[in-house]
Amino acid sequence: MSVPGADAAPADRDPGLQPERTRLAWRRTTLSGTVVAVLAVKAALHGGATTLSVLAAALCCALWLAFVRIAHGRIRALAEASRPPAITPPRVTAATLCILALAVCGALLVL
Repeated sequence: MSVPGADAAPADRDPGLQPERTRLAWRRTTLSGTVVAVLAVKAALHGGATTLSVLAAALCCALWLAFVRIAHGRIRALAEASRPPAITPPRVTAATLCILALAVCGALLVL
């Protein structure tokens, strides 16, 4: 049983709008991380800043910067190539850990 298009070479693949959707997803996630970082800094400084809250806000900012660096590299790779290279597992892991840690830090500051 033959599947239509199964014989097509990988170079013949038309990515369509998938790279654009992926770029937009990276941008949305970056925007969400930005909002969390800003709200974390606001929460840390509201009502008197303690050493712990300032350190948590600084950690949020560092995590946000790390994620922005990863996301910007991926957005640029998607925009430059007609067939972008696959993202490497270490970058995916780093981006995921940055976002999860940023969410935890932001939640702790709000509580």
